[in-house]
Amino acid sequence: MRIIGGKFKGRRFTPPADKWPTRPTTDFAKEGLFNILNNQIDFEDVKMLDLFGGTGSHGYEFVSRGCEDVTYVDKFPDAVRFVRKVVETLGIESQFKVIQMDVFKFIEHATGQYDYIFADPPYDLPTIDIIPNLIFEKNLLSEEGLFVLEHNQHQDFLEHPNLVDVRNYGKIIFSFFRPL
Repeated sequence: MRIIGGKFKGRRFTPPADKWPTRPTTDFAKEGLFNILNNQIDFEDVKMLDLFGGTGSHGYEFVSRGCEDVTYVDKFPDAVRFVRKVVETLGIESQFKVIQMDVFKFIEHATGQYDYIFADPPYDLPTIDIIPNLIFEKNLLSEEGLFVLEHNQHQDFLEHPNLVDVRNYGKIIFSFFRPL
């Protein structure tokens, strides 16, 4: 895993491979996504939420580009331990809040709003289809905010009223949502 842009560009981190339940976004897909985000987001002024954060890669990219407020949520202890270590190594503890919790419990109890939300749930998660609705029902996205959901071809959000764009990068699909 490497950071592809910003002040930490080129930094590499290797998550432990044993029983690792995450599937890091490929560099190809991540570069495509960040090419889009570079034209839509002022990284320095954004409050970012990374759901099913896994290796923390998405959050590191945001901090590397100047984001001062990243919240990472994942329930897997080894992933959380790895992310805490990387956050410490990068010296970004004040910008990167790490929460070990089930994402659905986090959403249920969340009270703040975010300018950018990224969710990369396991592709076989049986409740992946309800995630966009939960984000909007709980009003987690700011008025001008952007929510990006990573998924595969087995999910289709084309009928969702908040969907504004879909991008395919091989087997990885990013669906983009905005408040109505």
